[in-house]
Amino acid sequence: MSGMVLRDYLSAMDSGDPAKVLELLEPDFSFLIALPGREVTGRSKEDFAAYLAGRDATDRVHHVLRYAADGDVETVYGRVADGGDTSGWFHSAAMVSTAGRMARYQSFFSTTFELV
Repeated sequence: MSGMVLRDYLSAMDSGDPAKVLELLEPDFSFLIALPGREVTGRSKEDFAAYLAGRDATDRVHHVLRYAADGDVETVYGRVADGGDTSGWFHSAAMVSTAGRMARYQSFFSTTFELV
């Protein structure tokens, strides 16, 4: 573990077994993932497992360009590559529990705007 749960989360998402992410989440984990034209939300670890099951991200890598932590909130900004080609940019934040797991997560993904 890197000591920053959000970076660990992204590493797990990019691994061959993204279900490893579930180990990093609190049982009552809630999330918002804003994708172009739609939002995915949930209020439990099970909701996130359902989101994972529906993802088609076989060759996706999140490249973190910036990250920060302030108390119990972590943020990252980076580039997403699918098959080696940039598909967009993400800005994500997580609220971390006292147990060091993600309690809440919010992520915004754009295919048209590059901040950094």
